[in-house]
Amino acid sequence: MPSRTDLAVVATALGAGLLLFWIDFDRMWGPDQAAPTWVRVLLLVVACAGQLFRTARPGLALALAGPAVAVDLALGHSSVVLVVGVDVLFSTSVSAGPRLYRGLVTGIGLLCVGLTVGASLLTGEPGLALLVAVQAFSMAVVPVWWGSNIRQHRQNERQLARIAELDRRAAVTAERARMARDLHDVVAGHLSAIAIQSEAVLTLPDDDPERVRSVLRAVREGSVGALAEMRTMIDVLRADGEVDEAVSARLGEVGRLVEASGLDVRLRVDDVSGVPAAVDVAGYRIAQESLTNALKHGARGGRVSLRVERQAARVVLEVGNEVRDEGRAGRAPGSGTGLVGMAERAHAVGGRFRAGVEDGLWVVRAELPL
Repeated sequence: MPSRTDLAVVATALGAGLLLFWIDFDRMWGPDQAAPTWVRVLLLVVACAGQLFRTARPGLALALAGPAVAVDLALGHSSVVLVVGVDVLFSTSVSAGPRLYRGLVTGIGLLCVGLTVGASLLTGEPGLALLVAVQAFSMAVVPVWWGSNIRQHRQNERQLARIAELDRRAAVTAERARMARDLHDVVAGHLSAIAIQSEAVLTLPDDDPERVRSVLRAVREGSVGALAEMRTMIDVLRADGEVDEAVSARLGEVGRLVEASGLDVRLRVDDVSGVPAAVDVAGYRIAQESLTNALKHGARGGRVSLRVERQAARVVLEVGNEVRDEGRAGRAPGSGTGLVGMAERAHAVGGRFRAGVEDGLWVVRAELPL
């Protein structure tokens, strides 16, 4: 359906044309050039009918207005019909689909060349041919060229909007992945320790209350730790500006992860103060997830080692634990979600990551650049 703007434009053109015909405006071009008034009015109505669809259906607009303008030119042209034709050419250049647009540009070019060459051959007067070329350029080429510029500008705006939308979606996806990874790292370790320790309480004899209390204290410490880290994560999500996650996740403080896990860990940690914050956080979370895997999937009572070594250009984190003798020594234990998250963290800071069985131990190794 035609828009209100198109209706207003057509009403204005039709009203102005009828007024000009009434005052016989085109008589200034010479009495022999003007067609009968009823013919001029009919051509104006047909051209305006095409103008009515200049944005909704540019092909139909061109099909109606084009022949009307051509006949009007042949009969001694009316100014208002020419103006309507120029407007239809301009609007079609802006709104037409790719195929119609290419056809319009090609047709206008051929028409201008044909009129110029034809005028030169028929009259033999170069001056008249030049005048025809100037008129064809001003009435056909200029509106198409102008409309093409606006068309290109609108296409650029749409492409920029599309790129901005893709960037926004990519940012949202990346943020969701980061939140999922952080949530997994924060909660999984504590809940795994709580589950295993509470299971151990159920198997303890009733005559060993001190040991029961010791395990329950560990369960409580794990719960409090999980709540504290969840609170920190919520504060990060609520913050308007940038928040330094390394405040609550430092590689040099992996000792408290060992204490919370309840594992018997052989620990070696070099001085890693001053390392980049991103490396600090990545190393801490990788160590946290590695200890969680050792707790969930490692051999009960088996040996666990955690080493943080600072070298000249990198920090090497290595966690090893005995695997359970359940026919799973040849493949990675667990669902693999944690392994994917650890690899993503290492790669995000430009580091390297690998995990696998070495000499009967499940070994996680991350090399993080300084």
